[in-house]
Amino acid sequence: MNFLKLQDKYFLITGLANRRSVAWHVAKELIAAGAKPIFTVHTEERRQKVAKLIGAHHCYVCDVEKAEDLNALAQHIAKLGISLDGILHSMAFANYSDGLKPFHETLRKDFLQAAQISAFSLVELSSALKPYLTQHASVVTIGISSTTLTAENYGYMSPIKASLLGIVRYLAKSFSKDTKIRFNLVAAGPLKTNSSAGIPGYMDNYLYAEQLTFRKEALKTEEVANATLFLLSECSSGMNGSELVIDAGLGLNYFDQDIVQAYHRGMKKN
Repeated sequence: MNFLKLQDKYFLITGLANRRSVAWHVAKELIAAGAKPIFTVHTEERRQKVAKLIGAHHCYVCDVEKAEDLNALAQHIAKLGISLDGILHSMAFANYSDGLKPFHETLRKDFLQAAQISAFSLVELSSALKPYLTQHASVVTIGISSTTLTAENYGYMSPIKASLLGIVRYLAKSFSKDTKIRFNLVAAGPLKTNSSAGIPGYMDNYLYAEQLTFRKEALKTEEVANATLFLLSECSSGMNGSELVIDAGLGLNYFDQDIVQAYHRGMKKN
């Protein structure tokens, strides 16, 4: 990772949950490259759980549903006396506790909560930390590929995740008025993470998607992390307001011969 020139740079990493999360895979590589990640988690309980994982690195509680937490985070960064070279926005939440419902039955409170945490938090986080970002900082958010957006079992999370690209582009334009800070999105195919396990029927889609990749092998979290590291680095300086699709060819392989033949075999049996 030396070619990315990340040594001694500071990055804020949000959404750290456990060793399987995208946030941790990115942070692990940043540390290996000599960078200095700073973490946020949404509860004190989570902070205690990840303490051993992150060692001596700073970790702050920041519930993005609370404006006061965002302001407090900005104050923490100010007290450190450093400038951030980038931010990884890797957080999402949807309330599936009542099971999967038709999209038109989505409750307003559930939609608005998910939109705040999963999408609009990028706007508020970027705004709160703007004074502490270097002029050439890079902000990256983790979205989902367009192929995945129409998966029924994502429910109302799909249009919320779809809005992330628009938010990225508007932030890129807005920040360009007085900075050279960049905003980009990694559009990832299905991943096997603890968070995705909470989506009803997710594993069925995950296994199906694996067969639609060119290589017949599911996307790895490490691969998404590597793409994210590229976008966080100045090696991607020419990219702003962009979507980088990482899905192992899933979105280009609709008519895979094996899948088509399996479908017809199933039809004949019926």
